[in-house]
Amino acid sequence: MGDWPSAHEIDVLCKKAAGFFIYASTVVKFVASQHYPPDERLALITSLPQDTFHEGKSGIDLLYTQVLEQAFHDVDQDFYLHFKSVVGAVLLISHPLSINALSDLLGDCGVPSKIYSALRTLHSLLLVPDTMKDPVHIFHKSFPDFLTHQERCKDERFFVNPLVHHQKILLSCLNTMKGRLKRDICNLGRYTFLNEVEDLATHRSAQIGDALWYACRFWTHHLMMVPSSSPNFEEVQKEIDGFFTNHFLFWIEVLSLMGNLNIGVYALNDIQQWYMLVSCIFF
Repeated sequence: MGDWPSAHEIDVLCKKAAGFFIYASTVVKFVASQHYPPDERLALITSLPQDTFHEGKSGIDLLYTQVLEQAFHDVDQDFYLHFKSVVGAVLLISHPLSINALSDLLGDCGVPSKIYSALRTLHSLLLVPDTMKDPVHIFHKSFPDFLTHQERCKDERFFVNPLVHHQKILLSCLNTMKGRLKRDICNLGRYTFLNEVEDLATHRSAQIGDALWYACRFWTHHLMMVPSSSPNFEEVQKEIDGFFTNHFLFWIEVLSLMGNLNIGVYALNDIQQWYMLVSCIFF
């Protein structure tokens, strides 16, 4: 291929990166894709408009837009809805989850192969492991910052509205707990001291798993991001009322089994604050 990349292309990339390491890192991963000729991929980047105002932020926004458009240029509208549900969860969850755990948590769109198909072409933006059991990671905070900010992510196909998707994750957490929480979930028997249980970690992994653990630990974090003006607000209230009526003690049991009982105290405080805020708005 001769002298590639050329000195001119390197100079353009350096100016576009403007000292922003994640820009350079993303370009390298984008160009190194196994599915496209690297010279064509590099040309797509070097042909982007050159901004002189706040180059780091502006440049990375253009780069992210280019990567997304190239990744999903030949898919139908239904795919974008699925994409936003999956990527919205990856960006907004409080702890990285594997594709299998995301599948368990998300329910309707939670088929591991469908989740993998939505993420696999984003290898330059997300660390998507080959195995379904390892967590998906975000390379840099600038990507979720871009995708969740409507003034920066101007393409509605990719914009992830945090208010909408925090509510979706919250309802997924509540549905997961409603469907799986039960008395003595690890089958340890009554009046059992946890420090006397052999291989408690195995019991927890088999009977609780990552999706239910996430739901029990972080559902109130997503609740705090749901304002009273959000869509389906009444459904959220109904699900929370049902949770406290039927599953509250089983939730406490899981937190205890996972060694996270202290989280219950903070969670109850969050719930109280949320209800007080809602009451002030309506009354």
